[in-house]
Amino acid sequence: MPDLSRELALGGRVAGVDEVGRGPLAGPVLAAAVVLPADLSAKLAVMLDDSKKLTPRKRATALAALRESGAEIGVGAASVGEIYRLNILHASFLAMRRAIAALPSPPTHVLVDGNKTPGIAIPCTALVGGDGLSLSIAAASIVAKEIRDRLMRQLDARYPHYGWAKNAGYAAATHRAAILDHGPSPHHRRGFGPLLRDFEG
Repeated sequence: MPDLSRELALGGRVAGVDEVGRGPLAGPVLAAAVVLPADLSAKLAVMLDDSKKLTPRKRATALAALRESGAEIGVGAASVGEIYRLNILHASFLAMRRAIAALPSPPTHVLVDGNKTPGIAIPCTALVGGDGLSLSIAAASIVAKEIRDRLMRQLDARYPHYGWAKNAGYAAATHRAAILDHGPSPHHRRGFGPLLRDFEG
C-alpha cells in the first residue's frame, strides 16, 4: 500500500504526479498533480491506491473526498494533435507540466510515477510503480483516471459508435470494429497504431 514516507522525508509541499491515457487509440493524454493536505485523515488515506486497483465507484468516491479534504489539485492534458506532433511520451510530459502549473502554487518537490521526469525547474524524483508507493502519486492517478474517463463518457455522447463510455478509447475489439465500420473521428490519434494509419491520406 502507498504511504507518506517519501513525502515526509522530502518535507515541504510535495506534489504527486501521474498520467493516464498513453495507450488508447482516441482521446487526450491527461495528467494530474496533487498536494495532499498536511492534516490528511486516515479515512482518506485508506481510499488512496493505484487507480487501476480501484473500482469506478471507489475512484469517484476518492476524488470527491480529495476535493473535500482541501487537497491541491492540478490537471493538464495534451490533445490528439499534440500527441501526433510530439509523440506520446513527450505529450505525456507536456500534460504533466500543465498539471503542475495548474496547482494553486508551485510545489517544492515533485514525485512522478515512472522512470523519467517531465523536464521542469522544480526538483523531481521519478518512482517506478509510484502509484503503489506514494500516497500523493496514488491520489494523482485517481484524479487523472477519473477525470479522463468522465471526458471520454462526454465524448461518447457525441460519437456513440465507438463505445468510449466503456472502453475509454482503448483498443477494445468493439472499438477497433467501429473504426473499420465508421472511420476515425476527430478525436482518434492519427498514426497511432496500424488500424489508424490505414486511414491516413
